[in-house]
Amino acid sequence: MRFEKGHKEATRQHILQVASKSFRRDGISASGIAGIMGDAGLTNGAFYPHFESKEALVREATKGALCEQQQRLEDSLKDGADLESVIRSYLSPAHLKDHGQGCPSAALLPEIARQPVPTRRAYEAGLASFVSALAGLLPTANTAAATKRATAIFALMVGTLQIARAVPDGTDAKKILEGGIQAALLLARASSA
Repeated sequence: MRFEKGHKEATRQHILQVASKSFRRDGISASGIAGIMGDAGLTNGAFYPHFESKEALVREATKGALCEQQQRLEDSLKDGADLESVIRSYLSPAHLKDHGQGCPSAALLPEIARQPVPTRRAYEAGLASFVSALAGLLPTANTAAATKRATAIFALMVGTLQIARAVPDGTDAKKILEGGIQAALLLARASSA
């Protein structure tokens, strides 16, 4: 059967999108090839022409999720967002509930830490890019101190989101989010150390 030009790449991108959502929603270990391919409307046999292994899929899906997160940040900055609005958007009730489309760091860090080095390096590159964009919003932008502070702010945001997601009481989760917002803003406004 002949397919239109670009069909293979479109199918590959579709598999990546479905896998990325599945990994963030259910976890890497809990997301099998059969389930991902079924969710994509494809057979298991269609997997291997696109990816050599699940590890390769995890690496590419993680890179893609990080790129999407970076693009959302850049789009909001173009629309005039400042650091406070970025923090509030990240630590919002909507992001709290949206595991499948949300931040890959908040959803996957413990599992990414157990992945092979190439996947961890891909994550590290995406993290560095995102942190660099956050650092650009700080008063001492484009300095080593701004990068350190932006890394700390992002780590605080990720941890806050993870803890809020772990709490079953919605009211308590919202309090955790608000506490994280206040702590991140305090860190952002603190004088350079």
